[in-house]
Amino acid sequence: MALINPHINFNGNAEEAFNFYKTVFGGEFAKIIRFKDLESDEFPVSQSEANKIMHIALPIGKSNVLMGNDVPDFLGKVNENENRSKISISAESKEEADTLFNGLSAGGTIEFPISDSPWGSYFGMFRDKYGIEWMVDFDSRYKGKP
Repeated sequence: MALINPHINFNGNAEEAFNFYKTVFGGEFAKIIRFKDLESDEFPVSQSEANKIMHIALPIGKSNVLMGNDVPDFLGKVNENENRSKISISAESKEEADTLFNGLSAGGTIEFPISDSPWGSYFGMFRDKYGIEWMVDFDSRYKGKP
């Protein structure tokens, strides 16, 4: 079956954000590629963008990967207040849901505090300190599976 892995664009702070996410999820980066790693005559890279992240991947759990990059200046800025999508995490327990919610929401804005929801799951929603929107859910009926 195909997997769906979220990919997040940043305005120059992808490495900082992913180091933060790593403190919450644990693990090690599977890959970090900087723009300078791809520099060639066909793909010149400015000094100001050389160390920015072209691709970063953080495996989460058994089969998920959170990916991201810094958007190069020539493509413009990412709208950090965009709210067309959220990253949804299905936790395996209430304790894990609390850990993820509290860790990722640190310094951010809580939109819906984590608690028992009217639809029967344990749910919370927030925008992290990097402007990324997350939903954390634990539903004992599904044992953490969406």
